Amino acid sequence: MRIATYNVEWFNALFDDQGRLLTDGEPSSRYQINRATQIGALGIVFTALDADAVMVIEAPDTGSRRSSVMALERFAAQFGLRANRAITGFASETEQEISLLYDPHRLTPRHDPQGEGTGKHGSTEAPRFDGSFRYDLDTDQTPEVIRFSKPPLELEVKTAVGQVFRMIGVHAKSKAPHGARGAEFTRLSIENRRKQLAQCIWLRQRVSAHLAAGDSLIVLGDFNDGPGLDEFEHLFGHSGIEVVLGTHLPAEMRLFDPHAAMVLGGRLGLAPTTARFWMAPAKRYFEALLDFIMISPDLAALAPEWRIWHPWNDPACLHTPELHEALLQASDHFPVTLDLALKQT
Repeated sequence: MRIATYNVEWFNALFDDQGRLLTDGEPSSRYQINRATQIGALGIVFTALDADAVMVIEAPDTGSRRSSVMALERFAAQFGLRANRAITGFASETEQEISLLYDPHRLTPRHDPQGEGTGKHGSTEAPRFDGSFRYDLDTDQTPEVIRFSKPPLELEVKTAVGQVFRMIGVHAKSKAPHGARGAEFTRLSIENRRKQLAQCIWLRQRVSAHLAAGDSLIVLGDFNDGPGLDEFEHLFGHSGIEVVLGTHLPAEMRLFDPHAAMVLGGRLGLAPTTARFWMAPAKRYFEALLDFIMISPDLAALAPEWRIWHPWNDPACLHTPELHEALLQASDHFPVTLDLALKQT
């Protein structure tokens, strides 16, 4: 079985309110890419992935006039994808949802949020992800109230033969202090990192509950973080990724992702990347490891294989010109896949 996570930059801008693709020459929200070009590129990438399930980060909007599920299913039909059904969870406060595209012949997912609902004051004990979390990150003995603008998507998933596992799709708080300079840049950088770390602590509480219950678990998505990613990490002692993985916990309570492990281990200075951004002041591209597929120990014991579909660093992507170009046109992130030997028959 192949499971993927893919952050599609401004997927929402490629659909009208009826979920129909806007395959025209008008500009997309990607710099210097028109809508038809981005849509075609996405069709190539999703077809090449041929995944049983894709956790789509920045999926099309759900609101009073728009439906993430309708848009994704129409996209899948347009390109004949076998992952042609979609499911989403709590609506985002933004125009970016977390939704799952899946093959209904292989998988049956169910939105299954955990935790208790909260009022405006929140809870310190892993509340439901559409609620509020209270946590004192700056040690002033006054807990901050944290919310997800994009609540994680919690799913119970059954295979065709009844094997059950859990999935949590994540799009954590961005740490980038957009538009800020000088002292304001530093203040917002620290504030955003604090919020991102609190979201990861909240997520870790949920992960620990699942692992303690013996659940098979996959946590995947865009964490907007990675070990050593910015200079403010030392203020908090660790990255949000280390918190979610549980690197400080006993082996049975840890999640595993080989790309995170590679960076944390510092082996030979290797640093895989999953995203590529243009930095105007420096007039160059910056790459980062932001997208992960973390799995529980029982799934890690099945000897799965991870792959970052990087247009230059993955040989098959590099030497397949159509796919190479499509990966660059489709999004500022690249897909990550997990090939896992779950029972099917």
